[in-house]
Parts: sequence; structure tokens; C-alpha cells
Amino acid sequence: MRRMAYTILVADDEPAIRTMLEVILSADGHEIVAVSDGKAALDYLRDNTPDAMLLDVKMPHMDGFEICSRVKRIKRLRSIPVLLLTGFDDDQTRDHAKLVGADDIVYKPLSGKNLRGRVNQLVEARRR
Repeated sequence: MRRMAYTILVADDEPAIRTMLEVILSADGHEIVAVSDGKAALDYLRDNTPDAMLLDVKMPHMDGFEICSRVKRIKRLRSIPVLLLTGFDDDQTRDHAKLVGADDIVYKPLSGKNLRGRVNQLVEARRR
């Protein structure tokens, strides 16, 4: 069964990670829009509605938590799955992610197969 292609917004300030995420996620035929900070992510979201968002927790201008919290307050964007990307596997990070309404947390270093599965699962659950 051929999956539908999604548009996925990726926001991470590290070029190497952005590239890696693009490679991993585009393997399923998805269109990746990669930006380097929170402000650029919000600029994109002003006129576009992606199928999923992968936001790094630590970025200049605005972190992933802040973007997520804003997105979840906008009716048009509210139901889009948001995955937060972080190197911190601790209670504080998990609690903060819950607080801002994130749908999932992905820990670095990440497994490509695992990440693709989770993105696809979240988007498909939303579409049902």
C-alpha cells in the first residue's frame, strides 16, 4: 500500500541535523520544509498548513516549546501533530512538552526508522 506524501515542517538550528531529518523523512516521499529557527517556522506557518511538525527544543529566537504552544492555540494549526526534538531525556522536558501540547517527543540521537514510523502514525491517526 502506497502511503500518502505529507508536508513536514522541520525546525532545527543545526544544519547537519536538518539535513539528516530531510533525508530520513523524504525517504517515504514526504515533502520536507526545513527552517533554521523558531521565527522562520512561524513565518512559514502564517501561510502554510503542514501535515506534521518536528521542532527542536533548543533554537535561537524561539524554542520548540514556544512554537508548539502558539501552534496549539491557532484553530487552523491545532490538530497538526507536533513532535519535539531534544537531547534531554528528563522529567522536566517531558512535563514541559505535555504542558505545551506536544504530541510526541523524539530524543537525539535518533533512529530514522523509528522516527518515520512515529511521524506516519501520528499523521494517519489525525486523518482518520
